[in-house]
Amino acid sequence: MHEKWAHRADLAEAAINDRHASRVWGNFRTNLAVVSWPPVMKEKLFINWHYWWQAHYLDCLVDAASRNSTKNRRKRLRKTVRGIRVRNGKFTRNRYYDDKAWLALALHRMGDLEKVPLPKGTKELEFDIISGIDSTTGVLPWRRGETFFNVPSNGPGAIMMARTGRLDQAAGIVDWIFDNLINDDGLIMDGIRMRMHGPETVRNIHPYNQGVALGACLEIALALRERVGFGYSETIDGIADADKVDESMRFITRIRELVQAIAVHMATPGGVIDWDSGDGDGGLFKGILMRYLADVAVRLPADSPANRAAKKLAARLVLASATSVWNHRLEVDGLPVFATNWTADARLPHNYGLGTSSLAEAVGVIRIAERDLSVQLSGWMLLEAAARVSADAHAHASRA
Repeated sequence: MHEKWAHRADLAEAAINDRHASRVWGNFRTNLAVVSWPPVMKEKLFINWHYWWQAHYLDCLVDAASRNSTKNRRKRLRKTVRGIRVRNGKFTRNRYYDDKAWLALALHRMGDLEKVPLPKGTKELEFDIISGIDSTTGVLPWRRGETFFNVPSNGPGAIMMARTGRLDQAAGIVDWIFDNLINDDGLIMDGIRMRMHGPETVRNIHPYNQGVALGACLEIALALRERVGFGYSETIDGIADADKVDESMRFITRIRELVQAIAVHMATPGGVIDWDSGDGDGGLFKGILMRYLADVAVRLPADSPANRAAKKLAARLVLASATSVWNHRLEVDGLPVFATNWTADARLPHNYGLGTSSLAEAVGVIRIAERDLSVQLSGWMLLEAAARVSADAHAHASRA
């Protein structure tokens, strides 16, 4: 089973690299992902910059290298970092803190691979994000100079802080999210906009926000346990610093409740995430949720019945969604095209009718979301998540 999902993830990787990977303006030793397939000329030339799409492309390349580190995969990683530098300049050249946080996470994960050094400029990017924390609210704005404080910036920002030893800052941000942005269904809302008349909650629900909240809670809980030397298989009895253990349990409880809310309100009875995120940026949202559900399935301590149930449910959501997406794929030249709707058949992308919207509307052309890199990256992220979950299950079965 685990080999099947690894093979499917390999095919997803091949599909993205075959259709989207390209040198930047012809420069040798550079690589970026063209944002649509089939592309038009301005997309081939990277006229419009999609900073955070490239960050997730890099993160998916890290996923593949983490499964099986090869010379070619490591080489493509280095070329992609160079491509980002060629197209964008310094990593910090961006107003949006969510964009920068995603790149920081991908760069740090890349630096954790064997034979791959941490890219230069990563620490500068990390400090740039930290310096953006608002002194009044204690959390990150969506972008520089903005008064909108949202989960898309603070979720990945908190994950980065927890992974780089800024545990108190990460915990403060996650507490702010859970104190202010949980709706009646137990799902995470989008953010808070500061208006002249006072704070205004933006109540939109996105898969993305559930994912980063899970990821941040998990990183904080594991870091807190590590801080007090609390092993995964131990109970809290006899632990000297019981307050820290209790603090980790606060975050673990949030994980368990949020996984349950996702299963009830965002998935079919069979466990397939069924949420219309559309194209463009939204195309990435479900894939991000899958990345962190897989993290919960693999890394949440299995030291209580409630934790084991949450792990099992998270794994079920990942594998059921991956099965549905794989069964609904198209194949072009033997490589998959993934659907934007994970319960429906994928549609064949095209690039005709991409003139002015009025002309496209006049001739009845429907935009095909499957054309977007974001949608295909979500499919790849999902299959990498399934490969990771199935490999973990296989490893546990082998030890049993």
